[in-house]
Amino acid sequence: QVQLVESGGGLVQAGGSLRLSCTASGLTFSNYHMGWFRQAPGKEREFVVDFNWSGGNTYYADSVKGRFTISRDNPKNTMYLQMNSLKPEDTAVYYCAAARSDTYYRRSSYSSTDPNKYDYWGQGTQVTVSS
Repeated sequence: QVQLVESGGGLVQAGGSLRLSCTASGLTFSNYHMGWFRQAPGKEREFVVDFNWSGGNTYYADSVKGRFTISRDNPKNTMYLQMNSLKPEDTAVYYCAAARSDTYYRRSSYSSTDPNKYDYWGQGTQVTVSS
């Protein structure tokens, strides 16, 4: 059974940094497409970044490009999201997501930023950026 567990959220002042972690079990990273999403109160879930484990390709949302960096630790089956220069508008619950790569690419009717591309989700971790 696939399980994703996020950690690392918290309260930080604007301009500060946080590093989120997503530890996965029940899957082989090289066979999966991974992503980070976020959801602010009253808003839809928003794409942040995705990562193709085998190809090493990443795609960032314009709102976080240059400030956020995704990375991985294969032996630990863990994905990280380093968030720098945080802004109040980054406040949200952050979720990691996973889908088998073959399933992800079969869902061609959805854009790459659509949550429907993914099957597995963590419980989320709260990030609050104060001004």
